[in-house]
Amino acid sequence: MTSITARIANGVSSIPADQWDACAGDGNPFVGHAFLAALEVSGSVGGRSGWQPLPIVIDGSDGAVAAVAPAYVKSHSQGEYVFDHAWADAWQRAGGAYYPKLQVAAPFSPVPGPRLLLRDPSQAPALIAGLEAVTTQNEMSSAHATFVDPDQLPVFEAAGWLIRQGTQFHWRNGGFARFDDFLDTLASRKRKAIRKERAAAVEGLTIRHLTGAAITPAYWDAFWTFYQDTGRRKWGQPYLTRRFFPLLGQALGDRVLLIVAERDGRPIAGALNLIGADTLYGRYWGATEDVPFLHFELCYYQAIDAAIARGLATVEAGAQGEHKLARGYEPVATWSAHFIPERNFRYAIADFLVRESEAVAESRDYLAELTPFRRG
Repeated sequence: MTSITARIANGVSSIPADQWDACAGDGNPFVGHAFLAALEVSGSVGGRSGWQPLPIVIDGSDGAVAAVAPAYVKSHSQGEYVFDHAWADAWQRAGGAYYPKLQVAAPFSPVPGPRLLLRDPSQAPALIAGLEAVTTQNEMSSAHATFVDPDQLPVFEAAGWLIRQGTQFHWRNGGFARFDDFLDTLASRKRKAIRKERAAAVEGLTIRHLTGAAITPAYWDAFWTFYQDTGRRKWGQPYLTRRFFPLLGQALGDRVLLIVAERDGRPIAGALNLIGADTLYGRYWGATEDVPFLHFELCYYQAIDAAIARGLATVEAGAQGEHKLARGYEPVATWSAHFIPERNFRYAIADFLVRESEAVAESRDYLAELTPFRRG
């Protein structure tokens, strides 16, 4: 049997971009080298952020990276969107130290995607074994792979990781040529409500879709103001640094879409999106004016417009938000995988997940009945 050795790299930036992306592919920008390296270079991860980059790497026989996991040592549970605070509390009340833990994720991004990045798919079990070894050898309480692509769940399950499910709301493109084609699939009352919302939201405003060099430093300055305001209200302190946004724009170019609302030539609100192979990913939003329905317009309806124009299959508009239902976004399952080395703690978490999964699935089925689409 051939011996396979996993190694720990000194951050994503230490790995050649072409080798990383040969494993990650180009479908999901949140696991690409450009996005993850921008987080490091900008200081959004590392330092005192509580996200210490620790990529787990398996090298191929040709000397290039064959498999890699975007892993981070975490000293808290912020910025993950799969909530384990109750687990941490229970572990610590029992006298243990829940932190540090190992997190396999795209930081600050509740975006489903691959968590085992594989140039050589046969290396998936070895990569999981590497994650487990790093966790146990460093006496960490647990390892967590969050927002895992469903296609990768079987390999985690085969390794004995516990599976957790959640719910997000995604919009699906039914081959629409324009927004009104989408509206035609909705019940009459819902169509009228959306048209009314859109008209009220944009009254007196100019909406711009900006990519690449069109996102000038002035627009990044404006968006940083929007992001800070939203961050302070949601988290107390924004996760990302000022440097991150222009670095991302430079690295990803036309795969960054900034949708801006302007009043008399002055930006008053914006929504930042990334463009994948078949999906538009809505990420951050903010505003300096309180305009009714403008959040829905920029984050949901304009995102649908952009997806239709580009022929994209899906819009993923972030975590949670049952208000998305009325805007034509449907409930879908999301998944995470958890490695708990300590037997008694694993048993307790497994029992909890059985009950939680039943409740989440029932809730999702109920929410699916509330979608605004025409029946029959």
